[in-house]
Amino acid sequence: MSADSPREVGERIAARRRARRLTQTQLAAKASVSYAMVRSIERGARRPSDDVLEAIATALDVDATQLRTGHIGTERRVHRALPELSAAITGYDIPLGHPDRHPDELADAIKTAVGWRLGAQYGRIATDIPSVLTDAIRYVHTAPAAEQQTAARMLASAARSADAIAFKYGARDLSARLIDLMRWAADRSADPVVQAVTAYVRTETFFAARAHAVGLAALEHAAEAAPAPTGRTEAAARGALHMRAAVIAGRAGNEGAADTHLKHAHRLAAGLPEGTYLGTAFGPDSVRAHEVAVAVSLGPDHVDRALRVATEWKPPASMPAERRSGVYIELARAQDWAGRPQDAFESLKVARAAAPQHTREHPWAREVAASLRRHHRADAEDITRFAEWVGAV
Repeated sequence: MSADSPREVGERIAARRRARRLTQTQLAAKASVSYAMVRSIERGARRPSDDVLEAIATALDVDATQLRTGHIGTERRVHRALPELSAAITGYDIPLGHPDRHPDELADAIKTAVGWRLGAQYGRIATDIPSVLTDAIRYVHTAPAAEQQTAARMLASAARSADAIAFKYGARDLSARLIDLMRWAADRSADPVVQAVTAYVRTETFFAARAHAVGLAALEHAAEAAPAPTGRTEAAARGALHMRAAVIAGRAGNEGAADTHLKHAHRLAAGLPEGTYLGTAFGPDSVRAHEVAVAVSLGPDHVDRALRVATEWKPPASMPAERRSGVYIELARAQDWAGRPQDAFESLKVARAAAPQHTREHPWAREVAASLRRHHRADAEDITRFAEWVGAV
């Protein structure tokens, strides 16, 4: 269900178009729709159909949910892709011929998928990733000896992007199989940094099973085995493991371990610029984001920790959309616990603006929206619309 009026959708399309330095005529040509339709949509005089919205979103290089928050096309595309993904990785260890893409083309496609993952553009991942993953698997089996490690690193990255949609959309068995594929590829890469990244992603299985103590032990082992932080990539790989270990320690109720891992992460981030290292965002801002996550993971008794971080620091616009959205969802949970419903609702709206589909699929966003609707009457109509959009009612 869309909470957006045609005018709001039109304004978002116009803003994105101007940011891309496109005229209405150029956008119409790229989207293969008429100039009159683009003009009418941007004025709010016409509501675009799902097909037209998807075409315009593709032309603007965004996910359609960033133009219309109630758009369900993404869900359809993801759920249609899941069986294809499952088929693509069945028997991944069996050679089945050469990839359709040249290695350079495949590398570009995987890099694009990584960008979509960080931007929470799940519909766009779903459209391309089954064929990309198939080619990455085939490349591993057919690459010359000199390219074997590169091929394995590419496969690990492709599997991670595929796992993003499997995990977010509740296909937990498929997610676990994709992580097993990542681990297989990481071992073939013989690259300790790729193995550290894989250990970071593997934590999803522990979160899903609520096996927090086991997950903490696995991450601590991975951090010890990670390469020495002699360079930026190595420092970021180890720091990311400590960030995630801090969160899972919080879920396990182990405040001491959570604080210890946060300290390690802060120390490793201190000498690094914020950035994306082998597909994982790391740096001083990412560690601050995890401070909020740790406080919320520890529970309502630690709500002041989360609120204090939020008064001292805001996620920068340069932070990947998925992580920025996650910060505000966790902050909304803390604000709801603290009896600050208006602030909690504002945080949810900021999260939705940053990454609509990530917010829509996040269980804590649904939990907070349901709580606000049950217990707080201010802005009841707006909260109800949001709760309907996020699937909380």
